[in-house]
Amino acid sequence: MTTAVRVTWVQPEDLVGHELRQADEDGRDARALARRWYEAGGSPAPERAGASDPGAPPGLRAVAERLLDELALLESPLAGDEPEGLDAIRAACPQWPHARSGPAAGRERLHAAWLGRAAGCLLGKPVEKLPLEGIRALARATGNWPLDTWFTARGLPAPLAATYPWNRRSAATSLAENIDGMPEDDDLNHPLLALLLLQRHGTSFTTADLARLWLDELPAGRTFTAERIAYRNLLDGIEPPDTARYRNPFREWIGAQIRADVHGWTRPGDPAGAAEQAYRDAVLTHTGNGVYGAMFTAAALAEAAAGETDVHGCLATGLRVVPPRSRYARAVRDGIAAAREERDFDTVVDRLHAAYGRYHWVHVLPNAALLAAALTHADGDFTGSVCKAVSGGWDTDSNGATAGSLAGLLAGRPDALPERWTTPLKNRLATSVPGFDGAGFDTLAALTHRLTHEEALRP
Repeated sequence: MTTAVRVTWVQPEDLVGHELRQADEDGRDARALARRWYEAGGSPAPERAGASDPGAPPGLRAVAERLLDELALLESPLAGDEPEGLDAIRAACPQWPHARSGPAAGRERLHAAWLGRAAGCLLGKPVEKLPLEGIRALARATGNWPLDTWFTARGLPAPLAATYPWNRRSAATSLAENIDGMPEDDDLNHPLLALLLLQRHGTSFTTADLARLWLDELPAGRTFTAERIAYRNLLDGIEPPDTARYRNPFREWIGAQIRADVHGWTRPGDPAGAAEQAYRDAVLTHTGNGVYGAMFTAAALAEAAAGETDVHGCLATGLRVVPPRSRYARAVRDGIAAAREERDFDTVVDRLHAAYGRYHWVHVLPNAALLAAALTHADGDFTGSVCKAVSGGWDTDSNGATAGSLAGLLAGRPDALPERWTTPLKNRLATSVPGFDGAGFDTLAALTHRLTHEEALRP
């Protein structure tokens, strides 16, 4: 007796539902294709898991492959407001920053950024995939609401724990009572890969350079959603940037945004250069708003790395590299506006969930709105930044990581971060990226600083 292998995020019959959802979000009329899909026995996209249950009708995979190709031919009416080429993106941004360079961010500032990214990610790991009401209930039951420290299972009523189970992969390493260094996570793996990329190719790297690096150094099983699709496409002989487009319904999800940090950290005072690097990274796997998320994040972090402005200035700088009529720019503006208009952050979150709850929880747009709201509402405070980002739900570990990265840069040095966030990390992270397992955050900061300094000295 054989058992079917269900590889998450790549089965054609699991991708159609996501592509139909993507079509609806970007205004493509896919109703006729949707009818064919459901008449053939197809199912909607899995809501939270990466693969549906086995047992699809015979022949459904062939139908799925045909429909994915037909869906790709439907044109989006939003294309004019959401350009894809870098030149077209620049042309759409009337306030595109002038290329400039600032002093390299000091090792202490970069150390705080690495610690902040790790702590924010780790805070969000045990509640990843949980609905908002579950996150609130778990924290309230242990006296941790508004969220102010690590989640814990201590004192948690058994019925509540059964109703809202912790993320099964993370609970053993990310609850307060279990933390022993930084466990592996893709939100940290990708910054490590970016260090390798800059070590080998400098800031003039190409998207093909990144593709080859992934094939050499990144285990396929450590990729998810759009990254896994692009990896599969590379193995099938598809070249960038088509790797981001071919049968990839996750191309506007959050994956590229979580890869942008090092591009910002190493271009202090140069948000345009950071955004351009992030673009070359992002188009391996993403298009449209997925790419804008990486560019926005890199530019905001580049501004923060210079140490000359506050969080609100950083967010404003990030918006300068995003087409202003795009849905991404609107999401960031919505998040900022909600945070400015509401004193209670729970009300901010409820407002954003009402506006963006139709999107998948890993889609970049709801997470962009929440990230911008959390950073705005926290006004630069580190604990407020990571806790608000995580307490709003959706992609909790990724939002916590990016919020912690920016807030760490603004804090400027490791001892400016509260010890309850940094001490459990034990200056150690786990990773499957070769050469980095067990590395200390101080070591990573020194390497990042050296890469920045060496690049600044290049003719």
